[in-house]
Amino acid sequence: MKRMIRPLSLWMLLAATLLAWQSAAARGLPDFTELVEEAAPGVVNISTTRMVQSRNNPLQGFGGQELPEIFRHFFGDRFPMPPGMEQGPGRYQERQSLGSGFIISEDGYIMTNAHVVDGADEIVVRLNDRRELAAELVGSDERTDVALLKVEAESLPPLKLGNSDTLRVGEWVAAIGSPFGFDHSVTAGIVSAIERTLPRDAYVPFIQTDVAINPGNSGGPLFNLDGEVVGINSQIFTRSGGFMGLSFAIPINVAMDVADQLRDDGQVRRGWLGVMIQPVSRDLAESFGMDSPSGALIADLDPEGPAARGGLQAGDVILEVDGSRVHDSSTLPRLIGRTAPGSEVELELMRDGQRRQFTVTVGDWPDAERATASRPQESRQARLGISVGELERAEREQIGIEGGVRVLEVDPRGAAAAAGIRPGDILVSIDHRAITGASQLVELVSELPTDRAVPVRLYRAGRSLFVALRLAAD
Repeated sequence: MKRMIRPLSLWMLLAATLLAWQSAAARGLPDFTELVEEAAPGVVNISTTRMVQSRNNPLQGFGGQELPEIFRHFFGDRFPMPPGMEQGPGRYQERQSLGSGFIISEDGYIMTNAHVVDGADEIVVRLNDRRELAAELVGSDERTDVALLKVEAESLPPLKLGNSDTLRVGEWVAAIGSPFGFDHSVTAGIVSAIERTLPRDAYVPFIQTDVAINPGNSGGPLFNLDGEVVGINSQIFTRSGGFMGLSFAIPINVAMDVADQLRDDGQVRRGWLGVMIQPVSRDLAESFGMDSPSGALIADLDPEGPAARGGLQAGDVILEVDGSRVHDSSTLPRLIGRTAPGSEVELELMRDGQRRQFTVTVGDWPDAERATASRPQESRQARLGISVGELERAEREQIGIEGGVRVLEVDPRGAAAAAGIRPGDILVSIDHRAITGASQLVELVSELPTDRAVPVRLYRAGRSLFVALRLAAD
């Protein structure tokens, strides 16, 4: 006699199966409880205070008009300023801000973001045990957004530091910080990308995560599953002002290099080549005889900089630095920036369709950024679809070139327009041949091929860059 499974037994079987599946799934997820218990004492809250001058004078009347002298006589002494702040048209007010940080040594060194303590007159660190300690700013580096603080204390619980170079995309990470002032809040996620370049941050290969980061998290640690700090939470991408799934952390290896220099020398030194670079597009890669677009194209260089002294030229494409591949133009500043000034580096580059090796002694990043100054100011070149004019000697000397022509008009249907050439551009070379004048340009263009793109070097708004020009068959 066949036995039938009763409906109740069937539901119990399904429930047991579901519970078993959930249990198996739960075992595959990370448990952050031990990590948080061990790491929380090393995470701190940072509050800053700075005095800012208000726009309105306390002795001003309605509409911003100065009060009559008689009122100043009666009320002037009732608005005392803090010592040393009596000058200026406005009164001073306290502005407070919050951030996070973490302990890196038992004797009181603490790391955070430079923007957390920027302009602070007073910095207070609140520990996990609720102690509040005044902190001294040892130093900060705006380029990497790293700051080092010091508090007078002993036997503090430093966090374990990991190796950010071993991080992999998809790896679980967690953050502890003070979003909106809520101390020791924990959030978790995964590494979304590594070596991410952000605008104006060419020296930091950011770690991108989907860990929930909000105002107040800045400066706090990013942990791997071993409880090691692998990054400092620094920025978010947002259109609302809050978390949108894109968070960026400074790799701890980069941050510690900066912190060590700040502690030992009081300043940060970076390697410098003295070059202006741009990305290599597919058409530019073809014009330089490369199989694929990669590397950093030198658009211009300081005539007295390390690269020029080492024999590099505008139009060279740097492919490797000491054996490390330069994937794109954003990679080069990081590789050179972390090289100690005075060190020699082996560069592999593409020049005239051939790979070549150069040895360059890296310089020290100048205090003020160097820039090539130029002020872009008739002959018609029908094949390119442009009208050009000669340059004055003073203009050439100012730019530092011997020839060149200024683009006056551009036919929107011509080859020059398709390459991105604009009115006001100064053409310096075409297909690696210097342009000495308008008449010579006609001769150069007549010899250009139509089966491939050729590089054109030009100056635009004070910057040198290359574009790829492709001519249509006659």
